[in-house]
Amino acid sequence: MKMIGFWVFLLFAANLNLGLAHVKGGDQPLAQINILKATIAFHDSAAISAYPLLLGLKGEDTQWITVNFVNPNPSSDDWVGVFSPAKFDPSTCPPVNDRKKQLPYICSAPIKYKYANESNSHYTKTGSGSLRFQLINQRADFSFALFSGGLSDPILVAISDPVSFVNPKAPLYPRLALGKSWNEMTVTWTSGYDIDEAVPFVEWGRKGDMPVRSPAGTLTFKRNSMCGSPASTVGWRDPGFTHTSFLKDLWPNFVYTYRMGHLLPSDSVVWSKMYSFKSSPYPGQNSLQRVIIFGDMGKAERDGSNEYSDYQPGALNTTDQLISDLDNIDIVFHIGDLTYSNGYISQWDQFTAQVEPIASIVPYMIASGNHERDWPNSGSFYDTPDSGGECGVPAETMFYYPAENKAKFWYSADYGLFHFCIADSEHDWREGSEQYKFIEQCLASADRHRQPWLIFAAHRVLGYSSNSWYSQEGSYEEPMGRESLQKLWQKYKVDIAFYGHVHNYERSCPIYQNQCVNKEKNHYSGVVNGTIHVVVGGGGSHLSDFSTLIPHWSLYRDYDWGFVKLTAFNQSSLLFEYKKSRDGKVYDSFTISRDYKDVLACVHDSCEPTTLAT
Repeated sequence: MKMIGFWVFLLFAANLNLGLAHVKGGDQPLAQINILKATIAFHDSAAISAYPLLLGLKGEDTQWITVNFVNPNPSSDDWVGVFSPAKFDPSTCPPVNDRKKQLPYICSAPIKYKYANESNSHYTKTGSGSLRFQLINQRADFSFALFSGGLSDPILVAISDPVSFVNPKAPLYPRLALGKSWNEMTVTWTSGYDIDEAVPFVEWGRKGDMPVRSPAGTLTFKRNSMCGSPASTVGWRDPGFTHTSFLKDLWPNFVYTYRMGHLLPSDSVVWSKMYSFKSSPYPGQNSLQRVIIFGDMGKAERDGSNEYSDYQPGALNTTDQLISDLDNIDIVFHIGDLTYSNGYISQWDQFTAQVEPIASIVPYMIASGNHERDWPNSGSFYDTPDSGGECGVPAETMFYYPAENKAKFWYSADYGLFHFCIADSEHDWREGSEQYKFIEQCLASADRHRQPWLIFAAHRVLGYSSNSWYSQEGSYEEPMGRESLQKLWQKYKVDIAFYGHVHNYERSCPIYQNQCVNKEKNHYSGVVNGTIHVVVGGGGSHLSDFSTLIPHWSLYRDYDWGFVKLTAFNQSSLLFEYKKSRDGKVYDSFTISRDYKDVLACVHDSCEPTTLAT
């Protein structure tokens, strides 16, 4: 990206402030471990053991492990790391350029860790302790390692025997997504089977009918696909294989059951658990439809590993609130900053396992954020290292979304009464760009008679936010954010625009050209004369501060974790609710009621040309 003068200054300032804001919540916890400097000091009296050694005997893909350990020279910064694969193999380490330096003994970061004294405050006196870890099936065995020396100078004291799942290659963690047409659902999952080992497919059908089988495609990525460290070095872990099957010609509003399978050369099949979903309504169907939108959730460990409460403190709150209300949710949009893995590839499995109870039942649609895509000299719009060297590859591989080009993370999606235009804020959106043309085409293609509710979404705030770092540069937006796009929002009468990136909640008035165009706050009716802009980036990551000054257009601000729920009752009535993740209660809401003629009405900068000719 080449820019000059004033825009360079603004962009630099925004990136600088962004970086400072993200540091506030701490770095990726695994990045604190200087694993390449690990040394060995095995002690005859030190030991660590795990129980049970064989997992998944009843088909579980998640299981709790008890780890007991003894250290004759305990200290307060001793820690236990979970490694997978179990065996440390220095031969897999990237080459060392300096001949005077030896190959490191361990060249991959652990999947998770805990401090040894977590469960025993007297550990430094007794030298013994016990910890509980939750493991998920990740296609390889595990070992537990006891370290002294803290995270910065780790000394390996003892290592456990391997722990493994009965079938480490099993098909796991399905995630649904809309296909490119309204009557298509895609199923994506992860396994350890390459296509030369087993043939992937989905067996599915309407509940009660004879099931059919649909083939699946298989993708993966390698270390050399990563753009930099840690993704290509200490953060690398084999991601296994991602499979996607397309379930087509679905009947609207029917419950379908499905399960993933891998056909082995012996003609036996390795099956997943059975799941179900409800197919999409016909576009324009006048029925109850409920949409969840949030950004920046991240992942957290239910066993307390990785000091997650300092990094993604609200992630499980949001996840669990959605799981508890799944009967009242039809589709989810997670608009960027999914895992915050930041180059530690093992965390993608952890994230897909975390959202599996949601994503296996309703479509889980995603957008690209800076922590998925950005890396210097990689073609991203921002020259920041926020992806940890991933440069979009894991997100583009492990999730399906109906984009024409997966590397260009913009797409449209239809769901009943809604038409969604999902932009990619990590690529150029300005007028004249390829993405700008897509955004206009997407907005223009909305049939507002059938799908009255037109929604725009992107990760970074291309609209309005009174976040502290945006207020410092004065325009309360991502630099260059709305300058090109606001005329499109106005021309095509976008109802609501959603953003993440800023980790809080804020709702604007219906606004155009920095001016509120409607004095109402809780109910809107009649002509669509401006777009409501909503920041909903409080999915789980550490929170972002607001400016002390409250702009005239800011109607509601909340420094907390939460998400938005849209409920379309019919073609003329929409309910908007902002809910806190901590309790699931509604803290901000408004309604919109209108008829088709109100969408057609001419307002400022949205009038179609007319002629006096008869």
